[in-house]
Amino acid sequence: MDIFMDYVFAFCVGGLFCVVAQILVDKTKLTPARILVSYVVAGVVLGGIGLYKPLVEFAGAGATTPLTGFGYLISKGVREAVDADGLIGALTGGLSAAAGGITAALLFGLIAALIVRGKPKG
Repeated sequence: MDIFMDYVFAFCVGGLFCVVAQILVDKTKLTPARILVSYVVAGVVLGGIGLYKPLVEFAGAGATTPLTGFGYLISKGVREAVDADGLIGALTGGLSAAAGGITAALLFGLIAALIVRGKPKG
């Protein structure tokens, strides 16, 4: 029964992030790109001040999969690299922590660009 509740919590928290983003798209003049960047920045800030970790422990993938989770991963990587390497870790920690996700995004983007032919708008 515990694993079922883990899935429920992950679904509810991830869904709440999606609901907030959809409300922002529908009710404000913010572009989707600005909303996505805001989610990443919010994850970095909340991770940096220590408020995002309890949410990750509670919701698991429901908190780490959205873009706020990517921001949290960056802040966590920076914190660990600063502890290990000093000030230079502030520059290298975020990229080394998120290297797998960045590489996957670039690789899948390249594959999609090779398979699908882009069309101009209009």
